[in-house]
Amino acid sequence: MAVLLKPTPNWEEHEKPTLPGSASMPYHTPAVRAAYACVALLVGITGGLGNALVTANLATIQGQLGLTPSEGAWLPAAYVMVNITVNMLVFKFRQQYGLRLFAEIGLGLYAAVTLLHLMVGGFAMAVAVRAASGFAAATATTLSMLYMLQAAPRAYTGKMVVLGVGIPQLATPLAWLLSPTLLVFGQWHNLYLFEAGLALCSLAAVVVLKLPPGMHIKVFEKKDFISFALMAPGAAMLVAVLAQGYSHWWLDEAWLAYLLMGAVVLILAALYVEHHRENPLLQTRWLVTPNILRFIIGAFLIRFLTSEQTFGAVGLLRTLGMGPDQMQPLFVVILAGTVAGMVASALTFSPKTLIAQLIAAIVLFGVAALLDYGRTSLDRPQDFYLSQFLVALGSGMFMGPLVLLGITQALKFGPNYVVTFTVVLSLTQSLGAMTGSALLSTYQLHREQVYSSELTADINPADPQVAQRLQQQGGVYRALITDPVLRNAQGTALLAQIARREANVRAFNDVFALSGVLAMAFLSWSLFVAIRAAIRNRRAAPNNP
Repeated sequence: MAVLLKPTPNWEEHEKPTLPGSASMPYHTPAVRAAYACVALLVGITGGLGNALVTANLATIQGQLGLTPSEGAWLPAAYVMVNITVNMLVFKFRQQYGLRLFAEIGLGLYAAVTLLHLMVGGFAMAVAVRAASGFAAATATTLSMLYMLQAAPRAYTGKMVVLGVGIPQLATPLAWLLSPTLLVFGQWHNLYLFEAGLALCSLAAVVVLKLPPGMHIKVFEKKDFISFALMAPGAAMLVAVLAQGYSHWWLDEAWLAYLLMGAVVLILAALYVEHHRENPLLQTRWLVTPNILRFIIGAFLIRFLTSEQTFGAVGLLRTLGMGPDQMQPLFVVILAGTVAGMVASALTFSPKTLIAQLIAAIVLFGVAALLDYGRTSLDRPQDFYLSQFLVALGSGMFMGPLVLLGITQALKFGPNYVVTFTVVLSLTQSLGAMTGSALLSTYQLHREQVYSSELTADINPADPQVAQRLQQQGGVYRALITDPVLRNAQGTALLAQIARREANVRAFNDVFALSGVLAMAFLSWSLFVAIRAAIRNRRAAPNNP
């Protein structure tokens, strides 16, 4: 029996919160509803924009702070480490103390550390800012959804959830659109100053426009913190392996293996403790049921497929020398596609369309990968408009249905299962994105080396065509280098550089092909599961009273 920590108001039936920790749903005027929607947009974007700005400008920040690629990889990793671990306690915290308190702590800490970084600088402070960003983002995403729920009557709850959970996805295209302007008048300081400003604006908005009161119940137990103390470092170690594996190469550093072993031991220990608890934080028996296992695999894969955009298209354009300035129009298209996907998902939302929307998103990912296959070194950002609009459309479409599908499954067993769902969703989305980037970058490098070997093996100076090309390449330096031997050497180096560029383009085409094959395989599996479930339901229907 839940113990109420505060007396509850005399709510009418339609005003009662859905769950302890959620806000009540009183009547608001249209102006107040619009204000709640604006705060939802501000807070949701704040949660992800800081990390997106760092990711989009990581090479610039590394250079200005004097970081190695390995050190630079710790910045986005610190965000994910903290974000995953804090999400394990957010739901229970808002049930017992309210989410606004957690948000004030998180956003205040985020702004303070960011401002301190502007004064101190350095690698350690940069990592601390990203960790604080991950802490704040753990609440910002939930706040975005809860504020958006207040923007419409209760009858539109499903549609508002779709919009609320989709808002943080706008952060990445916005980061690419804002980066050239933020960096044009200064160095990395402008990025962090903008981050701090957003955090302070969000903090002010949350304090001024409060969520309606909800029910607060006692939910924390001492064993929760034992499980957290095991699960949090285990998840952080796993994130570290995914973040650093490519930089140090997977099999070359023994400490990566030790981290991975430590992650496995700690996570299994946490699951063992949870499995034998009377009131577990994680419902381990529920996690191994067929429906939830399918949900975990599906949620992981669908996030993995979004890497076709974040690593594939953007990575290829970067390889071809395109910077944020040149890619701004492309990210306008991506932003429009994400908004269109969110709106389309919200407008067509119903319990019967959840699976159809997820399948549509997978189809869009597969079609986009097919369109991107066959790229050449002559392609420019405008050549990616259609394919990346489709990826953005799918990305904006899938998140809302995924959350609602998981919550529906959890609530069938009771409110305590929502904590498990929240942890599962956070893990699958964060690890899916990181695994996608890590594995696709590894695959791309492998294919690039294969193609480079093939291309350079065919460069025989005795071949008349090769000799002519070497002479043409050396001619570029005729006005600068008078020594013919040195000029020929420079021409050979330039030709090797061109061969490597072409090898990279071929390797990215293999990445697009792999993404397409995975999307089609995932689509086939999803259709099989959906059709089998429909057949079972139809057979069971006549037996129902």
